[in-house]
Amino acid sequence: MYKLIVSVILLMSTTILPAQKVIPLYQGAIPNEKPCHEIDHEFIDTSWNKSGILIVDHISKPTLTVYEPPLKKRTGTAVIICPGGGYSVLAAGHEGADVAKVFNDNGVTAFVLRYRLPKDECMSNKAYVPLIDAQQAIWFVRTHTKEFGIDVNKIGIMGFSAGGHLASTAGTHFIPVRKELAGSNVRPDFMLLIYPVISFSDSIGHIGSRDNLIGKNPGKALEHLFSNEEQVTLQTPPSFLVNASDDDAVNPENSIRFYEALLKNKIPAELHLYEHGGHGFGLLIPGSKEDWFASCINWMKVNKFLPQ
Repeated sequence: MYKLIVSVILLMSTTILPAQKVIPLYQGAIPNEKPCHEIDHEFIDTSWNKSGILIVDHISKPTLTVYEPPLKKRTGTAVIICPGGGYSVLAAGHEGADVAKVFNDNGVTAFVLRYRLPKDECMSNKAYVPLIDAQQAIWFVRTHTKEFGIDVNKIGIMGFSAGGHLASTAGTHFIPVRKELAGSNVRPDFMLLIYPVISFSDSIGHIGSRDNLIGKNPGKALEHLFSNEEQVTLQTPPSFLVNASDDDAVNPENSIRFYEALLKNKIPAELHLYEHGGHGFGLLIPGSKEDWFASCINWMKVNKFLPQ
């Protein structure tokens, strides 16, 4: 009898909470990889708050973790989530897994991307490695739409902080970097940018992210290339942006200038700029009843990325 009860409980758990799938981003050789002794490492950082946040660093083997909604809720929409961390670590919990689960509640299949953190000793041409990983993630999702019940035209990318820089880079630089993906569609259909790093300019750029990605003396050409407010075109995907006015880590001008560039190019866009919230708040703005995620879902519905 006991075994029967346990079996039923396990069956119910499997039905209600499908197991997440962790998928290696590459089969075989990892592009730009150099022999390196780093091993992926997870830890809880309590310097942010008492309960702490999940941090991942030393990522040498990039992965996608798939979070699937129940079949009855599935809408066909997918979002690839890029956690932030200044291109030095990944805030994989409150800017990754937690967000994926809330997307599942809204019928969205979520993929949390553990992209490689740029380091000269572990990779060649490090400035392009996170973008290579993001393009590979978009390619993977777009070529596995039947497996996951996804609409090939409803694949978005989301990023927080430096992950927002990566997401906006994927949305403004969608010619494949790797020749293996030549001719493939790696353009996201929409972007969700949450307190994002956008610019690498001296005036408003996040210098820590810039130094980690392209180096301390990158030259103006590379600085402009990765200042994504300068890369918006008529082909840039529709975008939803969130920032707090009192963000003292990433200047909210990053979002404002990107939003202005989107308007100039007549790209559908929405910017939510809250008076208070600081940086790195994840799903919940401190001391506020504002629900930016609900606004995000509504924007996705208005733009037909989700059913009304």
